[in-house]
Amino acid sequence: MSPGILGKKIGMTQIFRPDGQVVPVTLLKAGPCMVVQRKTPATDGYDAVQLGLLEFVKPARINKPATGHLKKAGVEGAKFIREFRLNGGSGDLKAGDKVLVDQFKPKDKVDVVGISKGRGFAGVVKRHHFRGGEGSHGSMFHRAPGSIGASSYPSRVVPGMRMGGHMGSEQVTVRNLEIIDVDTEDNVLAVKGAVPGPNGGYVLVRRAKR
Repeated sequence: MSPGILGKKIGMTQIFRPDGQVVPVTLLKAGPCMVVQRKTPATDGYDAVQLGLLEFVKPARINKPATGHLKKAGVEGAKFIREFRLNGGSGDLKAGDKVLVDQFKPKDKVDVVGISKGRGFAGVVKRHHFRGGEGSHGSMFHRAPGSIGASSYPSRVVPGMRMGGHMGSEQVTVRNLEIIDVDTEDNVLAVKGAVPGPNGGYVLVRRAKR
């Protein structure tokens, strides 16, 4: 049994349960994937499996080291490659094996990892949800950060101070999302709730750890 699968975010929609309840879901094009490398404690010091998402990719879009790595496992067209750690007893995967969406079932819980949308430069109100100052009565303090440190001691800005800066384009993990539906014909997973990243962005779906 695979610890996870790779895919792409299609977008959001909604599904009706048999009792009429509306459930917001994100559709993920999950797989097909292939095992590119199997890492073992004897050779690599830890137990893991490396999966590649099979899709149409021009050979020029994959660099030479990656091309050689894929050729060794007999895999073609895998630009997106990620690794999953394995627990004891899940050692039935080997290089060349296929991982399909049928390994997941409705009501399974998964963690989804993706890269959040890039927002460019953002101030403290948008980036860190600062309240800001009054908007009226002669106030001249609106969206500024305010004090960023003491003057006499330590006379410097301490590391980790929340300030304006680049927002987004970071790895985000959403935990314990419920799988609502599995479409084995089109390799589509419907998971409850929102998933990080734009439509068409790569995501990593792994079995929930907590």
